[in-house]
Amino acid sequence: MNNGSHVITTNIIKEWSQTLLFTILDSIHDIVMVIDSDTTIVYINNAYAKILGVPVNKVLGRRLDAIEPNARALEVLRSGKVNHNLSDHLYSVGIDVIGSGFPLIEDGKIVGCVSIFNNISEVVQLNRELQRTKEVADYLQDQLNQREQLPLSFKEYCGRSASLQETLELASKVARTNSTVLIRGESGAGKGVLARAIHNSSRRKDKPIIIVNCAAIPEALLESELFGYEEGAFSGAKKGGKLGKFELAHGGTIFLDEIGDMSLSMQAKLLRVLQEKEMERLGATKTIKLDIRVIAATNRDLDKMIADGTFRQDLYYRLNIVPLTLPPLRERKEDILALAEKFLAQFTEETGGGVTISSEVKSVLLEHDWPGNVRELQNVIEHASIVRSGMQIEVRHLPAYLRDLYQHPQPLRDKPRDVKEAVANLERELMLEALAKHDDNRSAAMRELGMSRRAFYDKLRKYNIDKRE
Repeated sequence: MNNGSHVITTNIIKEWSQTLLFTILDSIHDIVMVIDSDTTIVYINNAYAKILGVPVNKVLGRRLDAIEPNARALEVLRSGKVNHNLSDHLYSVGIDVIGSGFPLIEDGKIVGCVSIFNNISEVVQLNRELQRTKEVADYLQDQLNQREQLPLSFKEYCGRSASLQETLELASKVARTNSTVLIRGESGAGKGVLARAIHNSSRRKDKPIIIVNCAAIPEALLESELFGYEEGAFSGAKKGGKLGKFELAHGGTIFLDEIGDMSLSMQAKLLRVLQEKEMERLGATKTIKLDIRVIAATNRDLDKMIADGTFRQDLYYRLNIVPLTLPPLRERKEDILALAEKFLAQFTEETGGGVTISSEVKSVLLEHDWPGNVRELQNVIEHASIVRSGMQIEVRHLPAYLRDLYQHPQPLRDKPRDVKEAVANLERELMLEALAKHDDNRSAAMRELGMSRRAFYDKLRKYNIDKRE
């Protein structure tokens, strides 16, 4: 052979024939494919059938742009540029490949393309799992670096009120399922704590719980945070792309806090995830299957938002499979002192504990309406535990706005004018304080109040302090 070809003949290879060339190509471990200028597949070697599992006669003579319209070989054919070591995904067979493409040029014209590639699906999957594991580890490390209250199991969840106990009983039942949960309650009521308790009581407890505050992430970034992105998906996208929170939560739970602050367009994308259990990264065409449990929370009135057209009704029905409502702290005042004692024990644990709360402080805590709910109470106790000078929390250790409440009590004209109502309110507070003082020992509380057992239990029910007899 001559005509400028880089070949020689020897005693072993006396002639370069087409048969010899095909024998060589069929001996190559990688797939070799040749297409002409119309994208018709004119040659494929035996490795094609071995690696892709598709018989040669099923593809030979067919157009590549009909089988794989996004194949990199078509880009080589159009541009005439060589592609080296580029990855590709073959949707027709569902595998990832890597290889090179070379244009065939005759008389200055592109007459075809040669592609040489191999299956790297296992490598891609291992790399994806490694990336996911690393990002989950980074996320959990970030969570550990933040000073957060530790998750509580249901039996340790602090609160004696009937309304809270009812919510916790329902939550403990739903925790054992994979059902989507919607937690409703005011800011600071403990929605995040309840979400973690549900996760930690579920079959997914050994997998991560990924927390996303939808209100804290700008709308322009929320989609990439949730769904992740491929390399080059947008300006500034980091090399190698990034996994989104949905992928990080695979096998575990994703907690979408403040779901009511999500835009309508993002609500539509979330609805698809809930319905199809799949998603796509930004800039990708490959669908990723998800195994996640979704817990959502909001302090917004979703029913009103649906009426106003700012929240999708179909998404609401998907989220509201098991609704859980956390009552505000002002509606369960019997829990205030117990919570205060619990927080105080946590904040003084390093100094050996033993710190108590004065009766005056207890009165202030019971008098306050707690618009910030449990979170506000926690912050107040933390403040007091830091500024205290002895082994008892006094009024002077409270934040200024609560000291003012003690020093300038509500004028009489602003209090209930009905004598019976005023007496009932005072009686209820005295009972709560006595129970708190004696660690919920009812006999001791009765003795201090000078009440008979029957009268004491009658008033427990009357004031809804505890419905259990």
